[in-house]
Amino acid sequence: MPDDDSVFEFPCRFPIKVMGRDREGFLAHVINLIGLHTEEVSHENVAIRPSRNGNFISVTVTFTAESRAQLDRIYQSLTSSEQILFVI
Repeated sequence: MPDDDSVFEFPCRFPIKVMGRDREGFLAHVINLIGLHTEEVSHENVAIRPSRNGNFISVTVTFTAESRAQLDRIYQSLTSSEQILFVI
């Protein structure tokens, strides 16, 4: 069922890119936060890319988004974390 105020037709595959400092546990932290609001995130749906100097890391998680409200909850969880610098 489409959300009336969304440009997306749900359910749909949706990538979220999260950036933070390349520290131990960052990847697990990102996956756990997204996993609170969606099905279990499998490793084949996760892409990791370190920054040129290795200080930062980007994690892209692609999952099946069920609604705009779900996406809003995920973005809120991610942006509320002090470990996460940017969410795209």
